[in-house]
Amino acid sequence: MVSQTPQKINKKIWFVLAIVIVLVIILIIVRQIGIAKKPTDTDKKKAESTEQKAALTVTVVQPEQQNWKQTFTANGNVAAWQEVVIGSELSGQRLTKVNVNVGDKVKRGQVLAEINSDTIRADLASAKANYAEAQAVLTDAITNYKRIQQLKNTGAISAQESTQYQTSQATAQARLDAARAQIQTNQLRLAQTQVIAPDNGVISTRSATVGSLAQTGQELFRLIRDHRLEWRAEVTTTDLYKLKQGMTARILSPDPTQPAITGKVRMIAPVIDPQTRYGLVYVDLPPTEAVRMGMFVKGEFDLGEKSALTIPQMALLLRDGFAYVFIVDKNNRVTQQKVTVGRRLGSRVEILDLAANVKVVSSGTGFLADGDLVHIAKDIPDTPLSKQLVTTQEH
Repeated sequence: MVSQTPQKINKKIWFVLAIVIVLVIILIIVRQIGIAKKPTDTDKKKAESTEQKAALTVTVVQPEQQNWKQTFTANGNVAAWQEVVIGSELSGQRLTKVNVNVGDKVKRGQVLAEINSDTIRADLASAKANYAEAQAVLTDAITNYKRIQQLKNTGAISAQESTQYQTSQATAQARLDAARAQIQTNQLRLAQTQVIAPDNGVISTRSATVGSLAQTGQELFRLIRDHRLEWRAEVTTTDLYKLKQGMTARILSPDPTQPAITGKVRMIAPVIDPQTRYGLVYVDLPPTEAVRMGMFVKGEFDLGEKSALTIPQMALLLRDGFAYVFIVDKNNRVTQQKVTVGRRLGSRVEILDLAANVKVVSSGTGFLADGDLVHIAKDIPDTPLSKQLVTTQEH
């Protein structure tokens, strides 16, 4: 066996040491790389958070352009179209009959009340007697004047006497005319002892009582002409210019069981109340029992259809008194955007400041925050069950 020299043994030792050192260095490098690649607790939390955000599943919709009816509401009093004041034209006579009460429907010419006519009938009889007397005197005067005219040409009577007979005839004619006028006056007074309805309608108030003394101009009844009511809506200056004659309005009855009443704008007041800054709009109402004169009711005017950009109401998020929507970008991240809400109709709401080509989250908005990553559910029908499934996936 050949013995090795010390020099060869030293070379082998240094070679083995070099290999060991290289292996140690490699192990150290591998260990450092492993430590660098090992996730920290913070990284785990971020990853879990990212995974959690990306796990939210939502449905999206695009805003729709729809034609909606444009309306605005107002309040106002229900009043009579025309309320007639019926009074007495006689003075010093007592009421003997009152034939109607409040709420009674009457017709033109119907007798509402009667006033004592005994004195007037006596005056009428006296006037007729005076008329007969005046007529007899006139007949005698005419006969005498004709006879005098025949004698005038013979010279048997003077011109002065002829003139006197002519004057007597004219005086008798004047007395007859005065007696006739007195008869007409008493006949008119006799007709006024009956208080007559001037038009068809319904009695709204009654102050006439049997036995009371009638006075000229005294109010006895009030009559709503043709049983016709109107709604006097109080409208702001801005809204007043939106209305035109002939537009329709829906008036709501205080009784929820009664249907809404449809009326038409008859007239728009030409002046504005300087105290309230409101203008009156007069709306004719059809005959109805749903509202009564004196009621203060609410109604809405129909301004026709107007285009509206709408989204489902459930896509709207209310926070801190403001309305927001979540818009999904092409990377499926959501952006919270503040919006202005307009009209509402059913389950949809009008948005005034939103682009029409965006995608809006329509479900699960209450669980989202600005910048969240979401999954978009596809082909999920809009049913209560599907909404429940989507909500469950979000949790």
